[in-house]
Amino acid sequence: MTRGSLSNLYLFIYNSAQAFGWATALFKLSVSFSSTKSVNGGYASAGELICLLQTVGFMEVLHGALGIVPSGFLFPLMQWGGRTHFLLAIVRQINEVQDSPAVLIAFLAWCCMEIVRYPFYALSCLGKCPSFLTYLRYTVFIVIYPIGVLGEMWIMYKSLPAIMEKNLYADYFAAIPFSYYTFVKVVLICYPFLWLQLYLYLFKQRRSKLRPRSEKEKKKK
Repeated sequence: MTRGSLSNLYLFIYNSAQAFGWATALFKLSVSFSSTKSVNGGYASAGELICLLQTVGFMEVLHGALGIVPSGFLFPLMQWGGRTHFLLAIVRQINEVQDSPAVLIAFLAWCCMEIVRYPFYALSCLGKCPSFLTYLRYTVFIVIYPIGVLGEMWIMYKSLPAIMEKNLYADYFAAIPFSYYTFVKVVLICYPFLWLQLYLYLFKQRRSKLRPRSEKEKKKK
């Protein structure tokens, strides 16, 4: 088996496992909501699983950095870093925000994105990705991505009083003049601009991937 074949096999297994994990998370969120009729159980129902999936997602940054995939590492790093900070540093550590409806909104948005994205990548490794899945991969983000970001920003804003009251992470930064509370406020200010960069990048990808074949051939000529 060639090196390229091994890479494709690895990527197929990785993306298939992630697709299964996010589908499981969406199932758990749906069951929790249907059984309790409450929008406050997002973290309790699937939070730990989503934490695991998001942490493992750092592999995609490495894939880009090592050249296993052609996407590079900067935009995957920005997306992974934003989500992971929101999830592990804030939601997982602050019980007061875990029951917020915004957590459920963000989780549902993430799940809906990933149950399209990962099957697309997995089937692309086999060269058998159906056109409808390609279309969904480069279209659903238009609506779902802003919803997820609004949920994340809502939670970060709601977490500020708890961060100040608990002086969160003060022990980690005792040796340097750093305030995590101020950091989160700065992140909130910067978040829309960083998100817009990613959003526009996805639109650029969409134009490239969904451009009619005739236009692609003209561009090559």
